[in-house]
Amino acid sequence: MTPQAFSGETELEDALTTPSPALVADLAKGAGDLVILGAGGKMGPTLAVLARRGLDAAGRTGDQVHAVSRFGDAAVRRRLEDAGVRVVPFDLIENDDFAGLPDAPHVVFMVGAKFGAATSPSWAWEVNAALPDRVARRYRDSAIAVMSTGNVYPFLPASSGGATEDVAPAPIGEYAQSCLGRERVFEFGAQERGTRISIVRLNYAIDLRYGVLADVGSAVHAGQPVSVATANVNVIWQGYANEVVLRSLGHASSDVFTVNLTGPETLSVAAVAQRFGALLGREVHLVDDPQPTALLNDSRRCMALFGYPSVSADRLIELQAAWIEAGHPMSAKPTKWAVRDGRF
Repeated sequence: MTPQAFSGETELEDALTTPSPALVADLAKGAGDLVILGAGGKMGPTLAVLARRGLDAAGRTGDQVHAVSRFGDAAVRRRLEDAGVRVVPFDLIENDDFAGLPDAPHVVFMVGAKFGAATSPSWAWEVNAALPDRVARRYRDSAIAVMSTGNVYPFLPASSGGATEDVAPAPIGEYAQSCLGRERVFEFGAQERGTRISIVRLNYAIDLRYGVLADVGSAVHAGQPVSVATANVNVIWQGYANEVVLRSLGHASSDVFTVNLTGPETLSVAAVAQRFGALLGREVHLVDDPQPTALLNDSRRCMALFGYPSVSADRLIELQAAWIEAGHPMSAKPTKWAVRDGRF
């Protein structure tokens, strides 16, 4: 069901965590607990609650959803516990012994370091590439869905339709390189130990409180200039993104299943900004010369396997404009989606 404008965070959270019939059907085929590593980040809380609600709807009320994170935000922890998610406070970097982590046949790995990677590259490599080896060994007998990024691909012209999963990675900068390192480490676990792996290359999830559309729409609303140097972008509704991550576990394989997770539309940043201008009643100030390439993903494999998102890009723009105009909370976490030199 396509959502109407949201009255606030409660309604938004409910929409992001309501399982579709397709997700429920997929979850009904499985059994056993789910562990989400890095569940305290931007996507993790809604994915954990969606998983809990989906398992309940599938009749799997006895299977636990374990949310593992440092959980610096007490409000996030309470929200998960209230939803029936088992919270496991655990620092995956500081702790060397993973034996105390919950056993589970299904694991979602969402841990990542992006911002600050340019100034502290060793930290990015520790989180994005070294930690995965310890996780892959701990959960060698599980199916693991690994969150990755479209940043591992080369910049391509919009006319290309974006990178397919068969395009050879060509990451720019320490962040993207370490993310490819993450993928390679999990691939090694698949090859050497037979661990079933799905790799999900995401760009970019829209939650309304943050994301590409929040960045562009907020700039237009504030009368700030919008750079169109990166002239095109892909976006996807986070509710759909969370579902694909969970459903990808059913495709995890020792041959490594890889899927691009993004919307079917290639958006013009200038057109998006102008649309926000019309919706918000603001003059739009476009700056910089459009460059011929961008980080773009071809999502045809995703659409063929998991169906089209229930919320189109144009509807997301409308929802984002309404959210901004209503003054609803924003996360103040810019995506830096327009960065072209790989420095985050």
